[in-house]
Amino acid sequence: MVNMAENSDSAGGGHPRANTMWGGRFAAGPDAIMAEINASIGFDQRMAAEDIEGSRAHAGMLAAQGIISGEDQQAIDAGLVQVLGEIERGEFSFSTALEDIHMNVEARLREIAGDAGARLHTGRSRNDQVATDLRLWVRARLDEIDAGLASLMRAFVAQAEQGADIVMPGFTHLQAAQPVTWGHHMLAYVEMLGRDRGRFADCRARMNECPLGAAALAGTSFPLDRHMTAAKLGFDRPMANSLDAVSARDYALEFLSACSICAMHLSRFSEELVIWASAQFRFARLSDRFSTGSSIMPQKRNPDAAELIRAKIGRIIGAFVALTTVLKGLPLAYCKDMQEDKEPVFDAADTMALAVAAMEGMVRDLAPNAEVLKAAAGAGFSTATDLADWLVRVLGMPFRDAHHVTGALVAEAERRGCDLADLPLDAMQAVEERITEDVYTVLTVEASVASRTTFGGTAPDNVRAQAARWRETLG
Repeated sequence: MVNMAENSDSAGGGHPRANTMWGGRFAAGPDAIMAEINASIGFDQRMAAEDIEGSRAHAGMLAAQGIISGEDQQAIDAGLVQVLGEIERGEFSFSTALEDIHMNVEARLREIAGDAGARLHTGRSRNDQVATDLRLWVRARLDEIDAGLASLMRAFVAQAEQGADIVMPGFTHLQAAQPVTWGHHMLAYVEMLGRDRGRFADCRARMNECPLGAAALAGTSFPLDRHMTAAKLGFDRPMANSLDAVSARDYALEFLSACSICAMHLSRFSEELVIWASAQFRFARLSDRFSTGSSIMPQKRNPDAAELIRAKIGRIIGAFVALTTVLKGLPLAYCKDMQEDKEPVFDAADTMALAVAAMEGMVRDLAPNAEVLKAAAGAGFSTATDLADWLVRVLGMPFRDAHHVTGALVAEAERRGCDLADLPLDAMQAVEERITEDVYTVLTVEASVASRTTFGGTAPDNVRAQAARWRETLG
């Protein structure tokens, strides 16, 4: 175990390796406040695996190009593997005097590998190093979030399959509009999440270029093979401009933007869950696993998981705004402001992954109340459009005239305190004499949803077909 305990750091350079990365330019150590504001090891240690992965690729390339010897490369590689093991086992003490993950790793490597470790930094800078580390870290999170979203989509598809025939109210303005099916409602979120996955995939494809080898900002005079390191790290190509390579953080902004849009979709469904689970609606029941109780009211079942997901979008959008604000006034190339890019990205990624996992659990456990949903589907004259369509289809009435007639019939039903399906035929004929008994065939909620057979419509057969398509797509 390397002894780099925090209490050995001192403002005056008491740490045995303090400030060695600055070379001979500085004679004294930093002030304590400067050391505190300057250090990032408290959070960028999360990129330890990515930092070591990048260093191993860089060392392999240096040896392949004859810039360092094969013996040095082997010593570096073995040392980096040892450092990673110490970090993963919790045996590594990080030092704020060494500022960041890069110098903490390099300092320990030099203790293990000696002069060979000191040759690792040939042809690179912390500027291209941190740019590479963060791209690797974000890329891994993109893959994890994509897998989580696919699982969440499967949960929604399962709900759609099980609820293809369950009729529920469809709303506009949170007012009863037309009947739909539970399965159709679930599939709406599958479509949204599918687009979210597309945005994350676009982000991943666009960011998959390697900054390593751009050095501080201008490239290097060493004969690096940047295509080799890019390939070793799974990038499609090296970045084509060294200034851009160390300056660009738009991929992080794009990641946060995609997270924000996806979190907004999760928040919208969370809002619906909160409403549906209320005693006033009783549309669905959340499982005990994702509900909480009250410290004083024993009857309460609170949808806290949904409420927290609804709230967490604030953190994710906040991260996007924070990083945009950090970057908006920066000249090329690297500025220390960019140290503030990591914490918002880390927090948003953690929050996104947690929200997706919690939502999957809620959706899988969600139990629709079919009887309540059906009763609510028929309330508020929700089959009025079906009546208007019947007037157009059967009587040949222009739709605007049919709309007017239907409105008059709704008013009559409202006056009588009944639904359209309970309005007597003579009352209907008093408004439009050509109406026949056949009109009642379209005034049930089941007939309403069954008639919506156009592509993308709510008809149960449509729902089953779309669910099958998504089931095949998701695997």
